[in-house]
Amino acid sequence: MELKKVVLNDLHAALGAKMVSFAGFNMPVRYSSDIEEHKCVREAVGVFDVSHMGEFSVKGPGALDLIQRIVSNDAAKLFDGKIQYACFPNETGGIVDDLLVYKIAEEDYMLVVNAGNIDKDWAWVNKFNTTGVKLENLSDQISLFAVQGPKAVEVIQQLTTVDVKAMEYYTFTTATFAGIDNVIVSATGYTGAGGFEIYVPNKDAEKAWKAIFEAGAAYGIKPIGLGARDTLRLEKGYCLYGNDIDDTTSPIEAGLGWVTKFTKKFTNSDALLKQKEAGVSRKLIGFKMIERGIPRSHYEIVDAQGNKIGEVTSGTQSPMLGIGVGMGYVKPEFAAIGAEIFIQIRDKQLKAEVVKFPFV
Repeated sequence: MELKKVVLNDLHAALGAKMVSFAGFNMPVRYSSDIEEHKCVREAVGVFDVSHMGEFSVKGPGALDLIQRIVSNDAAKLFDGKIQYACFPNETGGIVDDLLVYKIAEEDYMLVVNAGNIDKDWAWVNKFNTTGVKLENLSDQISLFAVQGPKAVEVIQQLTTVDVKAMEYYTFTTATFAGIDNVIVSATGYTGAGGFEIYVPNKDAEKAWKAIFEAGAAYGIKPIGLGARDTLRLEKGYCLYGNDIDDTTSPIEAGLGWVTKFTKKFTNSDALLKQKEAGVSRKLIGFKMIERGIPRSHYEIVDAQGNKIGEVTSGTQSPMLGIGVGMGYVKPEFAAIGAEIFIQIRDKQLKAEVVKFPFV
C-alpha cells in the first residue's frame, strides 16, 4: 500500500528530514538529532507537522447524544471553545482509540483521532450513528501544526489578534491566523511543554508554516520530528495508542479513570464500572531506572526473584533527566509509588523504581 503524504511532504524533505513510514504516512522522524529537537521544545519552541491526525465533524440534532454514547468522558460538560480528552471504549473492555472532543457550537463538534486509527474510528462512529447525525471525515482536508515550548506564546501572538496568553489549557478559538481566515487555534499539545495546535485548510498549509517560522526566528524555532515527539510525551507520562493503550487495555487499567465518567451510559460502561469497583488485574505504571539501562517496549518487568510481573509498553533514555524511564503494566501489588521492580534488559535484570507521572 502506498504511503500517504502530508501536504508539506516535499518541504520536509527539502529541510533535510529523515522520512519514515508512520501510521500509513510518510512522516519526518527527525531533522537534526532527537536530543537537540527535544531540548529545543522543552527550552524554546519547535514545530511538528502532525497533519496525519484525523478530524471528524459531528453536527446537527443528536450530535451530543451520539458523542455521549461512544466516548468515555462527559461531553455534556463542554462549553463552546472547550476541549476534552477522552477515549472510545470498545465492547470487550479495551479502547478503540483515544481522542480530543472539541465543542465548536451547539450541536457542532469536532473529534480529533489518531492517524493510524482514522478508518477504524470512522467506522466505529458511523456504527453508532442510528439517528442521522451529520458526520463528515475532514482528515484529508486539514493540516495541523503543533507549535510547542515555552516560547510558543510569543510566536503565535505575532500571527493573530486573539490574546493567546489568556487562553486556558484545553480551550480553542477560531480566528484569523497569519492572514488566513477560520483557523482553529487550540491551547493543546502532546509535549507538556505548553503551546498550541493550529488547524488550517490544506491550501493554506505552506503559508501558515512559513509564517510560523518567520515569527519564531528570533526564538530559535526549529522543525521537530516524530522521534522527539515520542520522548517528549513519554517524559510527561502521556499514553501512546498502540503502545500503552490498545484494543485490549481498559481505561481503568491505563489510569484513564479521570476521563471515564459513569454519570451517563456509554459503550461497555456497565462492565467498566464493575471493573472500577472490583479492582483491576494489572495497572499502568511509570518507572525510572535505578541501574543504568534503557527500557524498551515489550521488555519483561520482573520481581526480585526474576518472576515476570508485567511488560514495558514505552521506554527511552530521558533527554532531560539523563536516565532510563518507561511505562508498563504490572500486577497491582507492584504498582505502588516507590515499589522496587526490575527490567529484563537482554540477560540482565536491572533495578527500577515505580514513580508518579510526570517524569519531568
